[in-house]
Amino acid sequence: MNNSFEREMVMCMNRFFTENRKRGFAYRLKQSTFNTQYVDIIVDSKEPGYYLAIECKSLKGKRLSFSSNFHKDKDGVHQIDNISGFISYTGRRGFLAAEFRGGPKNEAYLMPWELVLEYFDSAASIPIEAFRECVVLERITGGYRLPAGLPEE
Repeated sequence: MNNSFEREMVMCMNRFFTENRKRGFAYRLKQSTFNTQYVDIIVDSKEPGYYLAIECKSLKGKRLSFSSNFHKDKDGVHQIDNISGFISYTGRRGFLAAEFRGGPKNEAYLMPWELVLEYFDSAASIPIEAFRECVVLERITGGYRLPAGLPEE
């Protein structure tokens, strides 16, 4: 995982709150050998639509693979299942932030977790075209910008 993408996503979300005068704060969870990290970014907000859990993936190519871009824990539980449990238990809205590197310019998107689960149940990967139908993040100097907010639940 490209940790710079995680930092860029935190800045992207916090920029959105500032620019739109919304109350919320995004932060990265510290990775530790001894603690389970369910998602990369937590967003706290009194607005339920922005009470979020975001998993970040930065990859080369045009597809996100469930076998090579995700892992299984020591008990053999797939990362998708662990994240889904965390989202369900905490009541957060889940999103997968995907950055596709290697083209003329990097592209990044936010896909609602429900859609990620649909692909997980029916396919081995998610094509970039599917991400392009979701929330498009605008590329700006030093990162990304969430231009319009998130879709309603």
